[in-house]
Amino acid sequence: MFVQRNILITGGAGFIGSHVVRLFVNKYPEYRIYNLDKLTYAGNLENLRDVEAAPNYTFIRGDICDYDPVRRIFEEHAIDGVVHLAAESHVDRSIEEPFAFARTNVLGTLTLLQAAREAWAGAMDGKRFYHISTDEVYGSLDSGGLFAETTPYDPRSPYSASKAASDHFVRAFFNTYGLPVVLSNCSNNFGPGQYPEKLIPLFIRNIVDRKPLPVYGKGENIRDWLYVEDHARAIDLIFHRGRPGESYNVGGQNEWRNIDLIHLLIREVDRQLGRPEGASLDLITHVTDRPGHDLRYAIDPAKLQTELHWTPSRNFKQNIAKTIASCLDKGSEQV
Repeated sequence: MFVQRNILITGGAGFIGSHVVRLFVNKYPEYRIYNLDKLTYAGNLENLRDVEAAPNYTFIRGDICDYDPVRRIFEEHAIDGVVHLAAESHVDRSIEEPFAFARTNVLGTLTLLQAAREAWAGAMDGKRFYHISTDEVYGSLDSGGLFAETTPYDPRSPYSASKAASDHFVRAFFNTYGLPVVLSNCSNNFGPGQYPEKLIPLFIRNIVDRKPLPVYGKGENIRDWLYVEDHARAIDLIFHRGRPGESYNVGGQNEWRNIDLIHLLIREVDRQLGRPEGASLDLITHVTDRPGHDLRYAIDPAKLQTELHWTPSRNFKQNIAKTIASCLDKGSEQV
């Protein structure tokens, strides 16, 4: 059935956001998609060149912390759905600049919540505020167990603390004001278009350029890796079919020790560049571990799989190869 909707996607020029914008613009031509992005260092409109001329897409440059402009967006475009992805997200950067993370992740989320609450006052039916968060709010796991939606929060870095605080504000607006919210917490994303401060694109670039590969400690930290297009599919399902007030964990069920992942990246980049196998192993450089470095993250996506019938793809090495090929096509300076 044809349904007209006006969807605000925040952070849509970023890595995950651009994949979500592309999916919504192409899949739902009856929707109007408004992409609100400040275009900080990690936002890049080149990620959206293929949809920028679409008749149902509009880009708005702005800061989610600026209340009056955000409120006007809701009013002028009759926004009835929000997919909130805009965030500061790099742990190392949060250790150096915690105030920036508190401002964007906490106050920015609060600004959007309040604007939605005012715009939708007395008419909440059919509205949806979807807040995307991270598995890092749960803290650290040892060698066993998985994060579930009921796992107590235990953030260990300024980044994860700021995301935990924003999650709490979202739930508070549901419980206090009846704002129709859904939340999700995802594991580490990877794929084409990721800014090269994150492990996978940074190491691809460094292997290409024959630069050191800085490995924290012994490289034994474990992460659950989720392909960005799988995450975008999950966001689509949760936005449209998630139950109000509920939280959903999105994980790739794909755990790798950092050092093993780095070896895989070396093998695949060297192969695609025509170098001898293992030619870049000498680039591995062990460095002092960062403060508060969580040992292991692992998501249990059973609720999402059972309720909304989502599953992650099972071809991690193929997706890594596609990510590397995309990076090489763009040139190492744009990885």
